[in-house]
Parts: sequence; structure tokens; C-alpha cells
Amino acid sequence: MGGIDLANGVVGAVLGMLVAVLFQDPIQNSWYRLRTRSRSAVRNRRRREESSPAWRTFSLGPLHTSALIVEGDGESSIPAQAVYIQVLDQEIELPFDMADWWVEIEEENTRLRAEGRAPLWNGPRYAVETLDISRTALEEKPEIHLRLRPTDYYTFLAAQQLDRRLPDGTTPRSRYLDPGDPLRAPAFLQCSLAVNIAVVTADDMLVVSRRSNHVRMAPGVWNSSVNEGMSRHIDSSGRSAPDLYAVARRGMREELSIEPHEYTLELLAFVLDIEKRHWSAHFYARLKDLTCAGLQERMSRGVADRWEHQTIDFVPFRPSAVIKYMLRADRIHLWAPLAPALFHLALVHAYSRTPVERAGAQILRRMAD
Repeated sequence: MGGIDLANGVVGAVLGMLVAVLFQDPIQNSWYRLRTRSRSAVRNRRRREESSPAWRTFSLGPLHTSALIVEGDGESSIPAQAVYIQVLDQEIELPFDMADWWVEIEEENTRLRAEGRAPLWNGPRYAVETLDISRTALEEKPEIHLRLRPTDYYTFLAAQQLDRRLPDGTTPRSRYLDPGDPLRAPAFLQCSLAVNIAVVTADDMLVVSRRSNHVRMAPGVWNSSVNEGMSRHIDSSGRSAPDLYAVARRGMREELSIEPHEYTLELLAFVLDIEKRHWSAHFYARLKDLTCAGLQERMSRGVADRWEHQTIDFVPFRPSAVIKYMLRADRIHLWAPLAPALFHLALVHAYSRTPVERAGAQILRRMAD
């Protein structure tokens, strides 16, 4: 009997092993594959259900702006001959239910003048009718077609009241702007076209300016090295179209007292502040011989538009230093919307995209720890 029991035990063990090999492992493997496929299917379904707008405004970790980079990635500059500007004849007119806002601004400045206080000068400006982008047939280089209309500063100020109630209860923003298409807007809401310049000294210091508390628009915020609005009176000779590079050179002269032969100048991008409908041509200027100390000494001898700035910082022009500076607790909420994108594009132009992105990722990881 003992032999039979032993034989049965051996046979049972062998049969058990055989069943495990033939059935248990395949069943476990099948179950594992089923679970894996199920998890993968759920992830894939979630991925398919995600969507994101094609146009996103510039952000860097906790720094979020309303600046939309419409053309330009920083690495390649946009040559002057690739920008075509046409000035249309018909002047901008406000809708009838916004026309009184223009009159209010005029009356306010008449009162200021009568009181002996400084009024706002209603200077001639340009409004952006359209900005279209195309590519050359062979090299696929960018071509920018900019169509402008005449307007004035009071129209600009009236149109900046995007969230003011109209008689029917709507606002200019809700009535005339499509949040799904940020590039589409009537010209009377786009009465601002400027150049913003990132200026780097010969000893690699980035110039960062803080706007004066006395300026009408965006007082006290940190901004680009140079910010110059386009003037229909100054920047157009007769009926000729303005030259963006000439506007940039005028801004360098008036805000930093620097002459054209003292720097190189490159156009990097066209950017739109979708919150206020401000268009900007973003430039990068590199000083040839003038150092940080030399620029400060130069400015001590007089600057035409000194009143526009209350402070100027000089930041080492390295990816890590500039990104840390932009994310400083006392800066992050005080930026003019277009400035951070400008400085990022300037870094990419000088160092290429990969080192800049790597430096940004490292800084953000350290901030999260």
C-alpha cells in the first residue's frame, strides 16, 4: 500500500505540475495581458479625449502672460525685406456707441490744459487692419504682410476700455472679439503697434526697464529694454509706409541714447497681447563696444525719454540668470505682458532652444522641490 500511495503521490505531483504548465501560466499571462491592454486602452482613450487650442499665450512655469507669439521662434531672425507694410487711406472710426468715449477723453484733456496741468497729446498713430503670414515657395522663409490704417491716440485710449459696458449691456470684448480666434479683431480695437527690443551690452548684461508711475498705460511694470510706439507723424515720411527697423533705431536713440552704428539689430518675432490687443515687433539688439558701465555713464549725460522709466536693471545674459530673474517673487506678477516672451526669444536666439529649455526645466524643478 505504501508503494501505491507513493506512486499516486508522485503521479499527482507530476499531473499538478503538468496542469500548471499547461493552464495556470497561460491563464496568468492572459490575465496580465488583459489588464495591461485595459490600462493602455484607458490611457489612450484619455489621450484621444484631450484637446488644446492651437494658439497658446507665452508661459514659463508659474509665469503666465497674454502674449501670443504669432510668428518667430527666436532661432531665426526675420529679414527686413521679408516685411511688407501697406498703409490704407481710410481712417479708423469708432462704432457709434463708443464714439462718446473719445469725446470724454478730449474733454478731460481740455480741462487739464485749462488747469495748467499736462494733457495727453492726441498724436497720430496706426491701427493694425491685418497681419498675414506666408512662406516663400522654395526656402519656406517667412513673409509678413502688414496692413495699417490711420488713427489717433484718443481712439486708442477709447478702444482700451474693452470691458466697459455699452448701452445694451455688452462690452467691446464680448461683442467684437472671438475667444476662439485671437487673431481676428476689428481694426479699431487694434490701435497699438510698437517695437520692443531686448538690449544686451558688450559685456553680456541684459537691460530691463521699469516703466514710470507717470505714464498713462501700464505704469510701474517691468518691461523690455526699449518700448517704442509707432508714430504716423514721425515714422512715415509723406505717404510712405513706416519701417519697423527705423522705429526700433529711434527707440534706441530716444530711450537709451545709443546710435545705430553702436549695435546690431535683428527682428525676431511678431507678438500680440490678446488681452489689450497690442501688436509688437520683437527685436534683439547687441551692443558692439558699450558695456553696462559705459551705458550707465552715457545715460547720465541725458536721455530724451528719461521720464518713461523709473528703474533700469542689468541682468547677466545667461539662460539660468535671466529665467531666475523673470520668475523672482517681486517680478513675476509685475511684468508687462510682452516682455517675458521677448527675453525668452532673445535667449533662444543667442544660445539656441535646447540649452534655454534645459535651464528653464532645471529651475522649475528646483522651485517645485
